[in-house]
Amino acid sequence: LTIFIQSLDYQLWNIITNGPEIPTKIVDGQRVPKINSEFNDNDYKLLQLNAKAKHVIFCALSASEFNRVSSLDSVEEMWDRLLVTYEGTNQVKDTKINRLVLEYELFTMFENENILACMQGLMTL
Repeated sequence: LTIFIQSLDYQLWNIITNGPEIPTKIVDGQRVPKINSEFNDNDYKLLQLNAKAKHVIFCALSASEFNRVSSLDSVEEMWDRLLVTYEGTNQVKDTKINRLVLEYELFTMFENENILACMQGLMTL
């Protein structure tokens, strides 16, 4: 999905990973969000890119995945939720890696096992 989105428009990928750019203005030296009546063409293009990024994500999801993320406001939140769902948190990833390393270290060929069966067992690891 990453490559697909990047191939469509790299700005979409930037919005998904870094969050949308909200149209803002400077008031008393502070950056504040613009109201709809203050939007210009560039602001509408930014908003359209965010909507396009959401659309691309929605189109790639099954119904159950869609229900999991459709209530979230930003496409960045959606992507983060999908990452945690399918890849897990860093702690989960570390646990999986440690388990696989241990299984690899303990892997042995059984006494009555042929080499082909042993290799298949190793490959399924």
